[in-house]
Amino acid sequence: MVRRPIRPISLRGLRVDYPRRGRSNWRRWVPSWRQALSGILLGSGALAGLFAVVYASVDIPDENAEARRQGTVYYWADGSQMVSVGAVDRQNVTLADIPDSVEHAVIAAENETFYSDSGVSAKGIVRAAVSMVKGGETQGGSTITQQYVKNTYLSQEQSATRKFKEFFISLKLSNKQSKEEILQGYLNTSWFGRGAYGIQAAAHAYYGIPAKDLDPSQAALLASLLKGAEQYDPAGGKGNHERAVDRWEWILDRQVEIGTMTKVERAAYRKFPEPRPAAKPTSLGGQTGYLVDIANKYIKKRSGLTDKDLFRGGYRVQTTFDKARVGQLERAVRSVRERDLDPKKRPEDKYVEVGAASVRPDGAVVAVYGGADAVTHFANNADTAGVPVGSAFKPFVLAAALQHGDGITLDSGYDSEGRLIKGGPYAALPASPGAGPGQVMVTAPTPLRDALVKSSNATFVLLGKGIGLKKVKELAISAGLHEESLARLDKSFPLGTSTPSAVRMADAYTAFSNDGMRADPYSVTRVTRDGEVVEGFGKPELRRAMDASVANDVNNTLGMVAWTRLRRDGKFAAFARPKAADDLSAGATGEDDRMKSAWFIGHSKGLTTAVTMFRSKPGTPQLLGMQGVGGPDSGRGNVFPLRIWSAYVTGP
Repeated sequence: MVRRPIRPISLRGLRVDYPRRGRSNWRRWVPSWRQALSGILLGSGALAGLFAVVYASVDIPDENAEARRQGTVYYWADGSQMVSVGAVDRQNVTLADIPDSVEHAVIAAENETFYSDSGVSAKGIVRAAVSMVKGGETQGGSTITQQYVKNTYLSQEQSATRKFKEFFISLKLSNKQSKEEILQGYLNTSWFGRGAYGIQAAAHAYYGIPAKDLDPSQAALLASLLKGAEQYDPAGGKGNHERAVDRWEWILDRQVEIGTMTKVERAAYRKFPEPRPAAKPTSLGGQTGYLVDIANKYIKKRSGLTDKDLFRGGYRVQTTFDKARVGQLERAVRSVRERDLDPKKRPEDKYVEVGAASVRPDGAVVAVYGGADAVTHFANNADTAGVPVGSAFKPFVLAAALQHGDGITLDSGYDSEGRLIKGGPYAALPASPGAGPGQVMVTAPTPLRDALVKSSNATFVLLGKGIGLKKVKELAISAGLHEESLARLDKSFPLGTSTPSAVRMADAYTAFSNDGMRADPYSVTRVTRDGEVVEGFGKPELRRAMDASVANDVNNTLGMVAWTRLRRDGKFAAFARPKAADDLSAGATGEDDRMKSAWFIGHSKGLTTAVTMFRSKPGTPQLLGMQGVGGPDSGRGNVFPLRIWSAYVTGP
């Protein structure tokens, strides 16, 4: 076979010496320096031409409809409107009304080359594109001009297309507007959290003053919020506060490094400028603010939307909250407080807080009580971990023993020497060390079912140790408690040193009354924007937390707990109906608990409701003792959650 020679490339008579003549082997395929240079020039010319075409084709769009947007509307479970939130809080101001210190802080924090760059950061665009391709977190790195373009002309979506448009619009805008105009627009359209768009609204929201009165220290704190108000608003918790302080210090130091602040000026700002407490709109008063808080947490978890996205408005949120049930729960709390507590006469009745939540077996959160008023009491007592659950945790210990303990039943029990008798409460035991020759000691250990009814600490310490605390923890997590809310695994763990929220406790207890099946708690069933459905809000699937036989054994025992507590509190008549009796179970804190809190979790009429009561002085994280709350005959306060629950489930 004769091989034909490879001919050099020819373009209409223009001969290109490639592969190169007069070379052999691999050298034929290595271009000369002239060819390489020509290729670079041709490629550069093509890219420049493409860039020019794209630049000419991308126009600066009209400003988006941000200022005319609608609020986000939340609906009750029956479809009626609960509340609309998110009206724009923004007042545009000129750069002349903004102190230089604000300008310097923002530029130091976001884009120190603002006055000298072309308005875009190619490196930031590439980094963001690579991150999105890899499926990683969205990246920042945009210039102030790019951020202004995103705020004013584009959507907030994180996509390569939006980044592409942002790049070219930013270039055009830099040629059309002055740096001062761009900076002024940026400061008037940026999100600072607390419902504030723009520096003027932010100054009022955080310090109660107009922007022109901000000092350099306050300006540095507001500049730190541009990185993400959800992470840097000091009112957002300990982690937020630490991040805010670190970034505030960095911004001040950075101004010294780039020459917009002297070391002497920097030395004057060593004390962190604490902003005033966050204030909620009056439309979120009463329980509404707590309901919206729970719904927003769920939305952010399931969809990736942020507070900033939600506050931009236009969303329609269908919740699981039952308006009648929420009102009924609030009335139950109020009636017990007004009847049984008197903070004016008894100091022990001061600083009493209540949290409660009702959950259906499928995980739907039907009602919550988060506090007296969401506008004045920000912490949501129904959805905040931090209150020890006490003996209400013991059913999980019992369930773990029945699930994993070989031969352990409700009739098993511990004798006086701490030995587990699996065969039942009246087993004949070997002679104890103190018995005489031939003697057999017969004991009657307390059955585990009775130990739960009596809330015996000694029995559950032994049971947790015997079955293994790790297995108890695993079952509690399987039932739905957050691992981070569970206490360390020591001998007190079975006694309820963990601090789950009322929502999580109510949801976890549904497993006992639902044959061992449970679903994650959910509060939103549908979210739309501009008619389009936001994905991620399907109904959570039921999962098995424990065997059905185990759940039923624990549930029947909890029914005994409920009847015992109701009789003791004189509420037996309220439930003296066979139908109600078949649908009643509960767990509660006991007399032997170290009283920092009181709990009652009851199941009735298809709802599991958790009620917690504790004392907490505003501004301090430590819980106060419950001893003496309600007077000397109140059982150290642990009777009140039961009374609230009773008033709730029997109310109109």
